[in-house]
Amino acid sequence: MELHDVWFVLIAVLWTGYFFLEGFDFGVGVLTKLLARNRPEKRVLINTIGPVWDGNEVWLLSAGGATFAAFPEWYATLFSGFYLPLLLILVCLIVRGVAFEYRVKRPEENWQRNWETAIFWASLLPAFLWGVAFANIVRGVKIDQDFNYAGGVLDLLNPYALLGGLVTLALFTFHGTVFVGLKTVGDIRERARKLALRVGLVTALLALAFLLWTQADRGDGSSLVAMVAAVASLLVALGAARAGREGWAFALSGLTIVAAVAMLFLTLFPNVMPSTLNPDWSLTVTNASSSPYTLKIMTWCAGIATPVVLLYQGWTYWVFRKRIGTQHIAETVH
Repeated sequence: MELHDVWFVLIAVLWTGYFFLEGFDFGVGVLTKLLARNRPEKRVLINTIGPVWDGNEVWLLSAGGATFAAFPEWYATLFSGFYLPLLLILVCLIVRGVAFEYRVKRPEENWQRNWETAIFWASLLPAFLWGVAFANIVRGVKIDQDFNYAGGVLDLLNPYALLGGLVTLALFTFHGTVFVGLKTVGDIRERARKLALRVGLVTALLALAFLLWTQADRGDGSSLVAMVAAVASLLVALGAARAGREGWAFALSGLTIVAAVAMLFLTLFPNVMPSTLNPDWSLTVTNASSSPYTLKIMTWCAGIATPVVLLYQGWTYWVFRKRIGTQHIAETVH
């Protein structure tokens, strides 16, 4: 296996980690409107991800940085062609981070309600737009002979991409719902379990349609295995949620994300951005990669830094592993 193939796999792993971890972050943000009935419950939801949300975003920075260094042509075409949706995602992530920090800085009800609304929309929009972006990457976009994006923003809003956006939004919301069931106690835990069943059924229907479309259009034997694993994991996660086994439900909803992302990258390889204008103009792991020497240096750096990051994040989740409820929320921060 060549180093550019190795880095394609590593970038896929980084995106998978980001969607696994940030997925339930986005889901919890959406649930601040769908599940919480009052301000203490919204505070409980926000506190479930409070210690970890910023660490989860490290995976996005790593994935973007690795793409820039390992596949500069891919990075350039992707970020120039998808400039507006990626900028909107970036703005949402900034607003979301500010909202987490500023929401309780003042006691006025309007102040807190406005920041809660910002958390909801700044979680919902990225969850949808990431699906639109990756669906377009897999489907292919208008890339000319100079590897430049030759389409417009409206070209990205095709039926396949919009379905992909709905799938990631629903899947992340389901992932967040089972995470809330895992991390809370009392009435909010019971309502999260019931909501997980409804959201999970919608997710299963959307995911099945999207994955079947992907498999029919670009799939092979390996992507079929990943698709079956994704669908099976989602269905078993629904059963675990119904039985009140939140730990299994969360692990299996995460496995659904892992298998679904794996399927997308399997259908993409050896391309990194297919061209719908001419297959010969597609960006591949070969023509979009950096020099072998650059990839070699990156491999050594990744081999040293990655275990440290994984150990640190694992320790963070272990420290903040206990369940919380409204009884743990101080009156002064409602």
